[in-house]
Amino acid sequence: MRLFVGLDVSSFDMKVCILNGEGEKLNAFTVTNDLPGATLLKERLLDCIGDQEVDVLKIGLESTSVYSFHPSMFLHHDEDLKVFGAKVFVMNPKQIANFKKSYSDMNKTDEIDAFIIADYLRFGRNQMSVVKESQYVALQQLTRSRYRLIRMMTKEKQHFLQHLSYKCNTFSQEVDSSVFGSAMMELFLEKYSLEELAHLPLEELAAFLQEKGKNRFGDPKCVATSIQKAVRSSYRLDKVVEDSMDVILGTSIEVIRTFQKQIKEIDKAIKKLMAGLTNTLESIPGIGPVFAAGIIAEIGQIDRFDDETKVAKYAGLYWRKHQSGRFTAEDTSLSRNGNHYLRYYLVEAANSVRRQVPDYRDLLREKVQ
Repeated sequence: MRLFVGLDVSSFDMKVCILNGEGEKLNAFTVTNDLPGATLLKERLLDCIGDQEVDVLKIGLESTSVYSFHPSMFLHHDEDLKVFGAKVFVMNPKQIANFKKSYSDMNKTDEIDAFIIADYLRFGRNQMSVVKESQYVALQQLTRSRYRLIRMMTKEKQHFLQHLSYKCNTFSQEVDSSVFGSAMMELFLEKYSLEELAHLPLEELAAFLQEKGKNRFGDPKCVATSIQKAVRSSYRLDKVVEDSMDVILGTSIEVIRTFQKQIKEIDKAIKKLMAGLTNTLESIPGIGPVFAAGIIAEIGQIDRFDDETKVAKYAGLYWRKHQSGRFTAEDTSLSRNGNHYLRYYLVEAANSVRRQVPDYRDLLREKVQ
């Protein structure tokens, strides 16, 4: 017996369609999208199986963020369904939408969508997104939250530098951007006027930077000199406007520090989870704990993929062939239809390896030329 179960999930209910191996509809019903509803779904599915021997039991639903997360995890971990070898697939909605185009005469309803998902499972093509085990799901939530915080912090730093240009318009020209950090934020939290900074003794400014930067500056006097050069060559604001810029800069610094604190807490949780997972990625020069955690979180169980080409396709890192008759296009665009988080981590990790390993750097240079 082969069973294919399609679920069309919304925030409040799940439309269910059960097909056999020949595509015949065995049952269709609706349950609520909560624990009692999922339990009822399982019971009705077991009733459908009865005492028959099951060769294939596939349950599929589209990836709809938090709406699909709970039912997919419930069905994946249910011990009664495991007896029948149940496999749960969380699929890309684009795959289902493209498959549905072959049913041109069908209306758009949730019940029909559940049937389409079940039929897609029955055809058995491009089904890689099996539900991940709990430790990978937990790691993925952490790494994605970290990714979001980093992007927000970067945006806030840009906001800070934009308003810093109002207060000191030549700062970015005279001062190396690599020195932006705790010491620089402390400097502008002091709310010095440009005149005060311009006349501050160089040794005193250098000592301030070295103390707040925890002795990380190789040449604090050189940094202090560049800051004073920027201050002395910048336009002067009237007191009212400069005071308002100081308030904005101070607020922005507090926001950045909040992000930094949250990222540190997430890093601790990521490190704890990674300690329980097999990880050989960090043995590759250029791949540190951040890239390793991101890649592992998005891939999950590596045995979900037959080979590296499947991983590349899942990440959207592949180029489609374009061929017609005797013509074959040499230049085709990157797909970008896969998991954009995994694509980001793989690309950034590859670039980091290129910087660390001369052989890869030389190989890329040859290909580009």
